[in-house]
Amino acid sequence: MKSEAFSLCFMCSVRCPIRVTVENGKVLFIEGNPHVAGMEGSLCPRGAAGRSFLYDPQRVQTPLIRTGPRGSGAWREAGWDEALDHTAARLREVMDRYGPRSLVLGERTQLSTHVSKTFLKALGSPNHFTHDALCKGSVNTACRSLFGYTDGQMGMDYANTRHIVFYGRNFFESVEVKQVRALMKALDAGARITYIDPRVTVTATKAHRYWMIRPGTDLALNHALIHVILRERLHDEAYVARWVEGLETLRTFVAPHTPEWAEQETGIPAGEIVDLAREISRDKPSVIFHFGYRGANHTNEIHLRRSILILNVLMGSIEAKGGYFFKKGPGEVGGNPARKLTEQTFPPVDAPRFDKVGTPDFPLPDPNHGVAQRLPGAILDEDPYPVKALIAYRFDPLMSIPDTNLTKEALDKLDLIVAIDVNYSDIAWYADVVLPESTYLERTDCIQQANGLKPQMFLRRKAVEPRYDTLSGPLILKRLGERLGIGAYFPYESVEDLVRWQLEGTGFRLEDFDTGGFVAYADKPIFWDRAEGLVFKTPSGKIELVSSLLEEAGYASFPPYEPVPRPPEGRFRLTTGRVALHTHVSTQNNPYLHELCPENALWIHREPAEALGIRDGDRVEVASERGSGRMKAFVTDLIHPEAVFMVHGFGHEARRAARTCGRGVSDAVLQENVSDEIGGSPAFHHTFVSVRPLQSQE
Repeated sequence: MKSEAFSLCFMCSVRCPIRVTVENGKVLFIEGNPHVAGMEGSLCPRGAAGRSFLYDPQRVQTPLIRTGPRGSGAWREAGWDEALDHTAARLREVMDRYGPRSLVLGERTQLSTHVSKTFLKALGSPNHFTHDALCKGSVNTACRSLFGYTDGQMGMDYANTRHIVFYGRNFFESVEVKQVRALMKALDAGARITYIDPRVTVTATKAHRYWMIRPGTDLALNHALIHVILRERLHDEAYVARWVEGLETLRTFVAPHTPEWAEQETGIPAGEIVDLAREISRDKPSVIFHFGYRGANHTNEIHLRRSILILNVLMGSIEAKGGYFFKKGPGEVGGNPARKLTEQTFPPVDAPRFDKVGTPDFPLPDPNHGVAQRLPGAILDEDPYPVKALIAYRFDPLMSIPDTNLTKEALDKLDLIVAIDVNYSDIAWYADVVLPESTYLERTDCIQQANGLKPQMFLRRKAVEPRYDTLSGPLILKRLGERLGIGAYFPYESVEDLVRWQLEGTGFRLEDFDTGGFVAYADKPIFWDRAEGLVFKTPSGKIELVSSLLEEAGYASFPPYEPVPRPPEGRFRLTTGRVALHTHVSTQNNPYLHELCPENALWIHREPAEALGIRDGDRVEVASERGSGRMKAFVTDLIHPEAVFMVHGFGHEARRAARTCGRGVSDAVLQENVSDEIGGSPAFHHTFVSVRPLQSQE
């Protein structure tokens, strides 16, 4: 007998709406939800591989308790009661000795993140962090510095844009189905793409203009674009006069940053810079300078992302059709959002965070996400206090935080590592206890409050029963919390109970999601009145080019530009990125996706490769001051000579992930753990590496 379930994909963090066809308790097919505008049945390769993930025998299948050294693969299987009793007892030992603040929980932001935060708040720990900061912490800070909103509270009207500029945002490989389809609609209507990246990506091949910029010099380019726009009065003067503060300070700052100056720094001809400024101004305000998804490349990231946003401000594209918009919630139409467990009253927590976010030492990053890459240093230095237990919830610090060897050294100082995971990730392989979560096809999840031009709610519904001895995350944390004396904060017996609790007061019921997978608060896009109706959450109520957020923390809004150093002789700037077939570090062992993309290769420009005696397909050693690895070389003219590139997410060490174990190199092994100390992101492209051919080709 066939049936269908409307749900949300979780093969990446985009959460595309899907329809799952089931027959006799087995998933037959997964497709994009045909009832959701923009999906029309479409799905990316990762989403299509969800069935392969569900039926993969190399998944974590039962709770595990370590019996040998960390990372040895010595485990014994346990039932849930034993595993949770054991975990709770170990956590209680740590907290009794060092206090609740010694416990840290890190996760990839998900629909039940409010449950994780509740777990820590109830215990009295301030130390929840998410993977988001590793991707876009500085983007978040940049948005707040100008508008008072986070990046997550802003969206882009791709379908109606006239010109979009990407800075290394590999839009057509790091796929978001609805957004890609929307931009394709705009392209069909005549929109243009400008793509800027040291490497030729799939997105570059779709662009009307591509610039192979010198790595790390995007900020210089933007200063020159702003210079031209203000010099030639190409900006939206009425919009800027009404909504913007600090224009004259900006004008003075960029006066020396001419296109000729930028040409020397970036390698982009001055005339072409002028042409872009003039061309895009003709389409304002329906233009987008894309602030990026991963804004975590250099130590000046906050100022690069601010410069991108300032270009949008000058074009008047903030809260404009075809530009940016502020996401509208149900309150815009008199509705109520889904409740969250974090709305309860908790005991006060006086301890600072482990990463010192929100203190004078690190005032500006968003404490809702924290700064994950500071975890190894906090553990090793015991500053501001000892951290002794980590719960890693579908987050892998060994492959996501730069400098894997340093992270391992830090993890070895912990008394307890607990992994809640669906895969044999490297952190699960290194953990003391593994608590297996059911896959997204085997569980109902918490409500997705999808704010946007038309606020909606989506629901992930269970399509099939769990194949193995696994549980959903909210049940794992509830049962663990009950053993730690905080069960009252989890007022549900099942996730369906929790969803019904969330929906109280919204006017919607669980059953309302059955026919299409979502409910809508409004049926028409909501834009604010650009003349008098814009609302900014800054102290001035305007867009602050001279940012009170930065200035009051002691940072200049427009610090002097520092030239980007070229790599030392014989070295290259390491760059990393995505491919359409994989999600970060989590899908490399998927049977379908592994077959299509089994390992990464090192992109290197033909000229330096020839000088080093490296041919296409040769095996090479890549080394930095932090670590080294061996992989195949991809010799090409499609990358800047100063840079090398590798896809993020390979080089796994977990042996039970047998397909991918030992395939390729992890960029985290090579990267230095340095940060943008203002915005909060790690500087993933800060590291220089050497490359040498191996003496005997393998």
